Amino acid sequence: MKKVIILSAMALFAAGFTTNAQTKWDIDPMHTSVKFSVSHLTVSEVEGSFKIFGGSVDSKSPDFNNASINFTVDVSSINTDNDMRDKHLKSDDFFNAEKYPKMTFASTSFKKVKGNMYALEGNLTIRDVTKKVKFTTIYGGTVKDPYGNIKAGFKATGRISRKAYNLLWNKLTEAGGAVVGDEVTITINAELGQQKAK
Repeated sequence: MKKVIILSAMALFAAGFTTNAQTKWDIDPMHTSVKFSVSHLTVSEVEGSFKIFGGSVDSKSPDFNNASINFTVDVSSINTDNDMRDKHLKSDDFFNAEKYPKMTFASTSFKKVKGNMYALEGNLTIRDVTKKVKFTTIYGGTVKDPYGNIKAGFKATGRISRKAYNLLWNKLTEAGGAVVGDEVTITINAELGQQKAK
């Protein structure tokens, strides 16, 4: 009887360990995009993206609830399909990519709201300013690709004030409106690849 109790306790311990095991995921850059949009002349929007980025996710839960997320973006990889504008955005009027080459995000909370909807909160650093931000996140699911790799997908959307990060340049139109809006919408479509056990 004592032996049965010991074996049962070991089985429960093993099950608990498996449940709480940390699973690591990496951003798949070939199937991930980092995009933004901001109003222009108050009547339209300019869109852009960053081409170089990386990130990782650590999760103890198969549904990623309470996962830890880190993300880094290379500011010099900004692309708005206009070389002159991209050069201006990299200057000290905006990002100052030479002095502050990276944008970083570190999550402080990732909670399931309902269904496949999650609330992501964390600290976003642009230039030398760090602010708390929130992203509404949709979990697309987890699948095995044709090569046997485990993949998961998310879409995160949030809004920030560029002026809060000292991206201050602007001019006014004849009507008094801002050439470049303050609110920037960020959209990240991320595909994650589960790290294989070593």
